[in-house]
Amino acid sequence: MSDTPKIYVADLAAYNNGILHGRWIDATQDVDDIQQEIATMLQDSPIPDAEEHAIHDYEGFSGYDVNEYDGIETVQAIATFIEEHGDIGGLLLEHWSGDLEQAERSIEDNYCGQYKSLSDYVQELTEETTEIPESLRFYIDYAAMARDMELSGDVFTLQTGHEEVHVFWNH
Repeated sequence: MSDTPKIYVADLAAYNNGILHGRWIDATQDVDDIQQEIATMLQDSPIPDAEEHAIHDYEGFSGYDVNEYDGIETVQAIATFIEEHGDIGGLLLEHWSGDLEQAERSIEDNYCGQYKSLSDYVQELTEETTEIPESLRFYIDYAAMARDMELSGDVFTLQTGHEEVHVFWNH
């Protein structure tokens, strides 16, 4: 499986006549270049005057589900976002139900970083912003604080691996 998001665009005229004809296309390239590759694929169709196409497969979208009739502009924007941010980009799109604008806002404005756990983030945040007397350090329950922050909706997390938790403010 490739890391670069790609789409398989099928010629619907050929497909409806029982012929598999299509092309894998790098979805991160310029929209005009994608359109040109589609046009070339349709020109090479075994069915004369083929005009319609659909996305029949995809890879490298980090869990994001590309729809068969998604617009090329949308697919390219999503592919570019995922290429730039990797698995976390796909997970953000899933978290925000495919809302690219919200996913971009989350990564640009509300991303706190990667931690082993949300508790580790809460501990770091607390110790950086609060003077904690030495006599109280061992009495602070960071796991409970983290749980409360998540349950109240102040933050959300995305896990990309073992002890790889990405923390976001939920604004």
